Amino acid sequence: MTFSVNGKSHAAAPRPGQCLRTFLRELGWFGVKKGCDAGDCGACTVLVDGEPVHSCIFPAYRAANRSVTTIEGLAVDGELHSMQKAFLQAQGYQCGFCTPGMIMTAASLNQSQRQDLAWALKGNICRCTGYGAIEDAIRGVCQVEEAEAGSACGRNVAAPAGPAVVSGSAQYTLDVAPPGLLHLKLLRSPHAHARIKSIRKDAALSVPGVRAVLTWEDAPQTLYSSARHEDESDDPDDTAVLDNVVRFVGQRVAAVIAESEAAAEAGCRKLEVDYELLPAVFDPEAAMRPGAPIIHDRGPEARIDNAGRNILAEVHSRIGNVEEGFANADVVHEATYVTPRVQHAHLETHCAIGWFDESRRLNIRSSTQTPFLTRRALCGIFGLDPANVRVFCERMGGGFGAKQEMLVEDIVALAVIKTGAPVKLEFTREEQFIGTTTRHPMRVRIKAGARRDGRLTAMQMHIVSNTGAYGNHGRFVLYHACGESFAVYRCDNKKIDAVVVYTNTVPGGAFRGYGLPQTNFAVESAMDELARGIGMDPIAFRARNVVRPGDPMVSTGAAEGADVQYGSYGLDQCLALVKETLDRDGRDPPLSPDWLVGQGIALGMIDTIPPSGHFSESSAELREDGSYELTVGTAEFGNGTNTVHRQIAATVLGANMDGINVRQSDTDHGGHDTGAFGSTGTVVAGLATQRAAQALRDDILTFAAEHGGDTAAEWNVVAGAVTGAGRRVSLPALFEAARAKGRRLLATGKSTGTPRSVAFNVQAFRIAVNKRSGAIKILRSVHAADAGRVINPMQCRGQVEGGVAQSLGAALYEEMVLDDSGRVINPTFRHYHLPQFGDLPRTEVLFADTSDSTGPFGAKSMSESPYNPVAAALGNALADATGIRFCQTPFKPDRIFHAIVKKFGTA
Repeated sequence: MTFSVNGKSHAAAPRPGQCLRTFLRELGWFGVKKGCDAGDCGACTVLVDGEPVHSCIFPAYRAANRSVTTIEGLAVDGELHSMQKAFLQAQGYQCGFCTPGMIMTAASLNQSQRQDLAWALKGNICRCTGYGAIEDAIRGVCQVEEAEAGSACGRNVAAPAGPAVVSGSAQYTLDVAPPGLLHLKLLRSPHAHARIKSIRKDAALSVPGVRAVLTWEDAPQTLYSSARHEDESDDPDDTAVLDNVVRFVGQRVAAVIAESEAAAEAGCRKLEVDYELLPAVFDPEAAMRPGAPIIHDRGPEARIDNAGRNILAEVHSRIGNVEEGFANADVVHEATYVTPRVQHAHLETHCAIGWFDESRRLNIRSSTQTPFLTRRALCGIFGLDPANVRVFCERMGGGFGAKQEMLVEDIVALAVIKTGAPVKLEFTREEQFIGTTTRHPMRVRIKAGARRDGRLTAMQMHIVSNTGAYGNHGRFVLYHACGESFAVYRCDNKKIDAVVVYTNTVPGGAFRGYGLPQTNFAVESAMDELARGIGMDPIAFRARNVVRPGDPMVSTGAAEGADVQYGSYGLDQCLALVKETLDRDGRDPPLSPDWLVGQGIALGMIDTIPPSGHFSESSAELREDGSYELTVGTAEFGNGTNTVHRQIAATVLGANMDGINVRQSDTDHGGHDTGAFGSTGTVVAGLATQRAAQALRDDILTFAAEHGGDTAAEWNVVAGAVTGAGRRVSLPALFEAARAKGRRLLATGKSTGTPRSVAFNVQAFRIAVNKRSGAIKILRSVHAADAGRVINPMQCRGQVEGGVAQSLGAALYEEMVLDDSGRVINPTFRHYHLPQFGDLPRTEVLFADTSDSTGPFGAKSMSESPYNPVAAALGNALADATGIRFCQTPFKPDRIFHAIVKKFGTA
């Protein structure tokens, strides 16, 4: 067969049943991405004879003798297509993994189709942006701006990776094809709890192309946690590479390594496993009862607080006297708030490629937020010298905390060690749902009281968190859940009882907000109910009770967060900005009497850096051509660090953005970085970059003074040169002078993640609720953020828009559903309902005017925190519209409809 792809002819024969996506990638067109393999997400969109198709469900043979265009072929004679240029001008992407497919669809639209983007983009999903920047791109809105040398901070500078992202040349984890690559597939448990008695390999090994089968007998039995933290004692040692006990449906049982994915899958089907079924428990309350099945028979040595009751960790705290506080209250609200499992749904699934180089060093190319910590874990499990292990990532297709785990690198490393060959593992979308991690489901019982003057008298929470079968992140997610959502309010009497429990379900893990969204939903709902109960405006009630500079930030004890300080304070501004915006231009669109209208707000506070230490090291060096090389350890996965670090260095060094070259997220580059999580890419790693650039600037000026006369104070660094003593010396000439003296102009900078500051967010919605269907229509979405000095307003606005959109998905639609056997029954995008373009409003983003004393150039973190107040704000608007308090997310139409009928009767 003959295939014409991007104007090039290929003579090839697709395998029987092969889809066009895999066929194109095998031909080397890596701009065609995999997000779902079910026709749901559009990341694989290509044009066939000018029409967009989802290549993952388009049979390859049907493209024979037709014209196929991928993102790589959209440009003509090196000139980007107008839609590619538009996505650059609007920066219509974050991680960029969905961007090739999004551009291919957008480029195919006529003017009529562009008038109804909700319909036109229904086949394309973006998990990062919230679609606002994508709409701007399609509408031709320009957001990016140029920055003069030395003035990049505070400007909407374009991401340097943009041209590669929009042209399809940006390399993600699997966009390479090493020779001799083997493929790994996992056999997963069909049982929620069982002991593996035996695994018979013979039939699997007889499948043509199968090279090896690995079971628990072939793997180290070292216990560890898949969670990655700087302090490994933060998490329990309850996980093995391969275990002889499975504890949830979807846990890996065995690995098959073969010459093709098809052969590896066939080998998995041929494995014969003899299981001894064990009793299982799925509800955390039931798991704590006497006689419940014990999921992990280990205790304090594994850092499990009470294995006999399946309790990983617990918190019990009492400040003041809550009983007295409630007795003094004029109004008390008490209710239980429930939040379900939610999937991260980053479009690039977990994946890695491993190999031995010519020096027998183990190389792991992975989609990871923590390359340095993952290397450390691999060395511990396999007894390897860190000098003989390299872990790195290039561009990453989203993470949201899910890739602060080691879920593929360990088994890939084992496969490479056992076979000696390069090995690839790529999770399917179903595996992402059944075999990775989720947000921790929580039940939060809250009781809060206030006086008629609006002063809080008592606050009490009882939290039950479900960590699933493994405790990765469970302890500190619980601790965080008990933290800022309570600490943001001044109240003399506070009590918390919290527990995180093992069950035989898919594990919880790190997810944007890290426990705060669950408790924030409860606390902020209670604040609204108290305000309603005393007849006080919800914004005024919060303003009356929130902490202010000088107030202790206390939730569980006076000694907590000793290094947390008010580096700046913008919560008052955020509340005022939201109120002013809601009060202004508040006219609703025409609505029938079937619609009930209401509005609600919620706030959130977050520590800008995680506790327990977060470390980063950067280096900056003058290069021969007069440019600078900046080496950073933190990873880029749509969080914008690649851009922001360039902006910081360019501002310090008086340079243009194109004069800063960044090497990123590779353990071979030296230094150390705890990881790209906890919103630390700017406030921790960026501070290290600022210090490295400042140190290099000082070195350059000192050498310039030595070389050209006068003191260093008389010299200055400008774009391409140093000036002083009446002279101008080009940076290449200065480099040569330094080299002649055997000197490298190189400096490092470090950050330890302390002291920490606090950031604030306020979300507001105005909504309409249909009495006849329970549907919610969002009329207005407003978000105010205290982000300190915003280094790149366009990017920071995108983080806020994306966080709000992702949280709206959880508040309105998203819920992983398990059956009575613990099996996930909706492990696809189609049945899970990720928000599409037409599902989301455009959020107005407002920034407080603050400058933080702890962050680089006064910046604060702003990647996670926009997520936290969204569900509560929407729930408060829903209560305002209907007079009904909904205590469980998601706010699905059927739940709303039944509650409305119960209150008002049928229409």
